[in-house]
Amino acid sequence: MRWTTLAEWLAWQEGLHPQSIDLRLERLQAVWQRLGPPPLHGPVITVGGTNGKGSTVAYLDAMARAAGITTGVYSSPHLLRYNERIRINGQEARDQALCEAFARIDAARDEISLTYFEFGTLAALELFSRAQVELLLLEVGLGGRLDAVNLLDADIAVVTSIGRDHMTWLGEDLNQIAYEKAGIFRPERPAILGSREPPAHLREQAETIGAEVLQLGREFDWQLPASTSALDANGWHWQHRDGTELKHLPLPSLRGHVQLDNAATALCALHQLARHRPGWMQEPALRTGLSSATLSGRFQILPGAPRWVLDVAHNQDAARVLAANLHALESRGSLHLILAILADKEAGAIAGILNHLVDHWYLSEAPGARAMPLTTLTAEVTAATGAIPQSCQGLEAAFALAQSRARPGDTIVVTGSFTTVEAALRYHRARPGHLAPPMWA
Repeated sequence: MRWTTLAEWLAWQEGLHPQSIDLRLERLQAVWQRLGPPPLHGPVITVGGTNGKGSTVAYLDAMARAAGITTGVYSSPHLLRYNERIRINGQEARDQALCEAFARIDAARDEISLTYFEFGTLAALELFSRAQVELLLLEVGLGGRLDAVNLLDADIAVVTSIGRDHMTWLGEDLNQIAYEKAGIFRPERPAILGSREPPAHLREQAETIGAEVLQLGREFDWQLPASTSALDANGWHWQHRDGTELKHLPLPSLRGHVQLDNAATALCALHQLARHRPGWMQEPALRTGLSSATLSGRFQILPGAPRWVLDVAHNQDAARVLAANLHALESRGSLHLILAILADKEAGAIAGILNHLVDHWYLSEAPGARAMPLTTLTAEVTAATGAIPQSCQGLEAAFALAQSRARPGDTIVVTGSFTTVEAALRYHRARPGHLAPPMWA
């Protein structure tokens, strides 16, 4: 074995390939073939999209496991531990299992260079094969057509939403981005669109290749009971074009109106599987999964005074969802917002969306080499909001300053990137007795 610890393997992988992101599948396919390829024992659901894919995977995983189905989940990025990326039946992969998988991949690849993400993708599939998982849930890392998870032909492909993100690799035009996302669709297999108004090219592409298209608001939908227009104890209804209905479902465990779109999309995917596996659509299990799914860093509320809200929003659409959730949050105090973002993101647009809710801005640099410089971030936020933000040298300084200024009834929001939220979680973990179990709703 080349290395003995997970940290050594990951550090080596980060520098192995000349590009951190290399959107080609040829090298990956060659190594996969050299590995066997290992047999997979269950159907594959691949989930792509700009926002909402992590939530949709969380609902799929929770509902399937509640029905007794063994799941393998591959997602990215992680927040605190690399192991979070690969989960079998809800349990993170152990360091030793990851190291052994990496060693097998390293031996098989020979002279072929792989990226960090490609190593992880192959390790996930190899571990899922060994565990004989019954359902593989693969989250697209970037785009779709040339993303590593597209190595496999998805039995069901889901695209949750399409917005402006990763434009350097995917393009500026939404239809161009849709073309990349649609690359996970396959002929004669379900292509589920989890948005009511996706770019026209997404559905066109799915229909062109002969996929079975199911779109939110057309082939399936959700609605609130006629007696109410708000999210409350009356629950919600789900229906499919084939006449299937589920009534008075529990509200999704993750917060926000958009989660009904994500949960409905997950239900559609399971409904398609259940056509050939009737036991996979058990209503009690669906209810349990909807109300128990968890996902760190998505409007995650840390109880206490002042209250902290952590959200990985890093593009305009995600910022709109965050703003809606903050608007609905019961709070009588001031809102302190800590923003640190990556250099390729639209900081000014994000700040402009959130500005009407924010009383105090705190800016810093996100961890890592891809961070937007503090001077650039400050200039963009100031131009977009007219505010005079507090610039902080390091996120810990921003956390401490906001904590010292906030009153018990105030809310501190941390957003901008996964690494920003990771830093906030580590900050709280380092404060003995401060971090209580997270609130998901």
